[in-house]
Amino acid sequence: MAASTFSALSAMITPAVLISGAGTLIMSTSSRLGRSTDRVRALTSRFKVLVSEEGQKEPLARQEKAMIISQLPRLTRRTRYLHRALRAFYLAVALLVLTSILLGIENLSQRTISTLPVLMALSGAITLAYGAILLSFESTQSSITTRREMQFLEELGAHYASLYQDPPPN
Repeated sequence: MAASTFSALSAMITPAVLISGAGTLIMSTSSRLGRSTDRVRALTSRFKVLVSEEGQKEPLARQEKAMIISQLPRLTRRTRYLHRALRAFYLAVALLVLTSILLGIENLSQRTISTLPVLMALSGAITLAYGAILLSFESTQSSITTRREMQFLEELGAHYASLYQDPPPN
């Protein structure tokens, strides 16, 4: 009996490793979703400044507005990927917890519940993988928007640098 109890507890704890990993992914994905949302809000505020009468006088205001407008669809995609990944991770946790519960019930009742715990565990692992793939797509979108913003900042830096260059000698 002690060996079967140990075996059952070991089997129940195995999904906990995946649950722990999913928890870490949930925390980091939630953080990324928050940063993405904050980024949209910051761009919206900046856009409001740029379309004001005073903002239109800023150097490269037209180019910055175009950059902001071009970033919004990518930020929308990023947010969708993050939301789907977060949902997948929560579902994975639920499936893995259910796996542990089913294994415990199976051991207590000393009846085989069939392959249901294995299918639940596989479903949880597949769902974790799906969420990770979504994060991969999201990170690509994030990288693209960051590169575009860096290009704009280089243009802005070049603009300001040209203002302070010494005039060519006569």
